[in-house]
Amino acid sequence: MEIPLSMAIGVLAGGGLFLLLQRSVFKIVVGLLLLSHAANLTIFVVGKLTKGGSPIAEKGAAIGGFADPLVQALILTAIVIGFGIAAFLLTLAVRTHKVMGSDDVDEMRNLKG
Repeated sequence: MEIPLSMAIGVLAGGGLFLLLQRSVFKIVVGLLLLSHAANLTIFVVGKLTKGGSPIAEKGAAIGGFADPLVQALILTAIVIGFGIAAFLLTLAVRTHKVMGSDDVDEMRNLKG
């Protein structure tokens, strides 16, 4: 199970980095989202995958038979924070596109305030 997830992490991180290097604001935002999903999957894989394991260890249970609840809580928090950041960045990108008429980063550098 870790090998397909590791491959998915590589694809998401590679795609995210490729999109971050583009000149369009919308592509940069999507690249940032892909990188955040790759980070979430990385945390998930590092926390050891246990199929069918409960997140709470009962008294006298084997130590390796339960899933780590801390990893699940971290990923859930990261997803919620990532959603808020994505909403803010997309709103900012749409507003910038309406004001400037373009979403090219190089054109934004030439703006004088």
